[in-house]
Amino acid sequence: MRTSPPIDRLIESLKQLPGIGEKSATRLAFFLLGAADSQVQALSEAIGRLKRDIVLCERCFDLTDHSPCEICRDPKRDTGLLCVVEEPADLAAVEKSARFRGQYHVLGGAFSPIDGIGPDELRVQELLARVRDGAIEEVLLATNPNTEGDATAHYVADLLRESGVKLSRIAYGMPLGGDLEYADHVTVGLSVENRRSL
Repeated sequence: MRTSPPIDRLIESLKQLPGIGEKSATRLAFFLLGAADSQVQALSEAIGRLKRDIVLCERCFDLTDHSPCEICRDPKRDTGLLCVVEEPADLAAVEKSARFRGQYHVLGGAFSPIDGIGPDELRVQELLARVRDGAIEEVLLATNPNTEGDATAHYVADLLRESGVKLSRIAYGMPLGGDLEYADHVTVGLSVENRRSL
């Protein structure tokens, strides 16, 4: 289909989003063309403010609009229980399960030698410093149940064994090779509740 350059540019930009192919991008572009100006303006402003208003929490490294984040400031959270996840989307998946009441540490990814990601590219040292502070009693390794996530969990567990903290790993109620971000909240919740010791 032949379209004008502004529409083509929008379609190309939308195709860069995860899970959006040519057809979806085209459908979204034409939806936006037919939407009310106020709706398009609100979307544009929300996208524009995203990079300006979001920062990393200084303690857990989650995405937030103020640091420390709401979870780190919550006095009702169990400060002795720390859940280690790969990405902020994984933290959101665990939170959505409403079964975990501890605190978090976002590593910023998982080992991926093919992509050049090793321990130095992740927030492993920051995790070790939090555990050395002495308030952490248990570390739940909630990296994704795939090759990279398992390698990351084993590496972190090996580093933490001498600290004396209890180590646990999310149960494999999660589909093998899946991502926490895309699992339903019930499955994520059961995986957290049925974690196993390492």
